[in-house]
Amino acid sequence: MAPTTTTVAGPACAFSVPTSPPSGYGPCDLQSAYNLFTASSASSTATVAIVDAYNDPDAAADLATYRSEFGLPACTTASGCFRQVSETGTSSLPSNNGSWSQEISLDLDMVSAICPNCHILLVEATSAGNSDLATAVNEAAKLGANAISNSYGGSESSTETSYDADYDHPGIAVTASAGDSDYGVEYPAASPYVTAVGGTSLSKASGTTRGWTETVWGPSGGEGTGSGCSKDEAQPTWQTALGLSGCTKRIVADVSADANPNTGVAVYDSFAYQGSSGWLVFGGTSVASPIIASVYALSGNTASQGASFAYQHTANLNDVTSGTNSSSGCTPAYLCTGEVGYDGPTGLGTPNGVGAF
Repeated sequence: MAPTTTTVAGPACAFSVPTSPPSGYGPCDLQSAYNLFTASSASSTATVAIVDAYNDPDAAADLATYRSEFGLPACTTASGCFRQVSETGTSSLPSNNGSWSQEISLDLDMVSAICPNCHILLVEATSAGNSDLATAVNEAAKLGANAISNSYGGSESSTETSYDADYDHPGIAVTASAGDSDYGVEYPAASPYVTAVGGTSLSKASGTTRGWTETVWGPSGGEGTGSGCSKDEAQPTWQTALGLSGCTKRIVADVSADANPNTGVAVYDSFAYQGSSGWLVFGGTSVASPIIASVYALSGNTASQGASFAYQHTANLNDVTSGTNSSSGCTPAYLCTGEVGYDGPTGLGTPNGVGAF
């Protein structure tokens, strides 16, 4: 796994790098890669909501461990910074689940890494079913979230459009992971009301102006970022304006961020699942979605519907121009291959500051 980098380019990271850091990228790495040092150190009253299924009984304690390790300000229930509720907003939480606990820890840690001064709202759905997750999204909006991250997805179906209204919250940035099973479209990333977030492989590149390089994540062992042309969702006007051929429906993704487990991020989770606990290294577009939701929160601009604002501000993104998420190719090629300008796996690119958000 990629080690945490202890030397960062550009403005100084406002938070500490441990002397012996855990494996995986930490907050200063991610802030460096995405040109977020200045924005991340600013004060913020924004709330980023994380929607996941089931309960993580150690969420608050594990969050505290991560933030302490990297010198981030405390974010506790007592201070009002962190709040953990059910899909109906109550303190009666769903049943515990080890797998989803790791997902929750990942999501909370990525919000902490990108927007250390944001408040965090964790809304736990009763199950991983579409209805419960959609209910949790609506509750997050009701409770005042400025951005909502959804690190889950499933195969498209003819009934998916019936849930679109649950992800349609004007004035709130809603992000969704594009998926981790290579080329193909998942829901809710396919909804035109969300920012669909694809995945990259992020590597240190000394000697370059940026100091980092990115390619499309995948395909490797059946893993890689999702992308493609939706079967069921209408194409939003901000994609139609691109004039792309070969797909008249919603194209996934819109933007992207690090997702390759081999260039993964450090996460702390104490709920033992399949023998794994403590400091772990995670990847997947489950990393990328909360990163992008947190960049929206940093920007202070969550009023645009879906990802439309990014399509008007492409100069503030890192264009990802190489790699593929399909071992057999696709037609047209941009749906599965990194290209100059827009492509399916990485969308318009990755954050270069907050200007595109």
